[in-house]
Amino acid sequence: AQLVESGGGLVPTGGSLTLSCEASTRIYRANAMGWFRQAPGKEREFVAAKSWSGGNTHYADSVKGRFTISRDNAKNTVYLQMDNLKPEDTGIYYCNVVNPLLRIGRPLFDSWGQGTQVTVSS
Repeated sequence: AQLVESGGGLVPTGGSLTLSCEASTRIYRANAMGWFRQAPGKEREFVAAKSWSGGNTHYADSVKGRFTISRDNAKNTVYLQMDNLKPEDTGIYYCNVVNPLLRIGRPLFDSWGQGTQVTVSS
């Protein structure tokens, strides 16, 4: 697998989780990486992205101030720290290579990983 997400779980409202995504070197190296999520019955949506250098970051308005994206380029891994979780954050979370114009929030790799389920109870 070229994208492997992990770290999801069931948490109460206000709780925290840290997601991890390990990518193959071929698709991780020198690329901006991002997180997306898909709630039941809804389309997949952009959550957060970070440039290869780490100097640029972009978040969806719905998660600003609560989520933090980071990356460890030595480990080909991108993280998503999620704090103050809300029931509307429930969904399957995926990572992918993203357009270097981070504000576009567009994934570039056609193949997705299996995702990791996040469930926030009310």
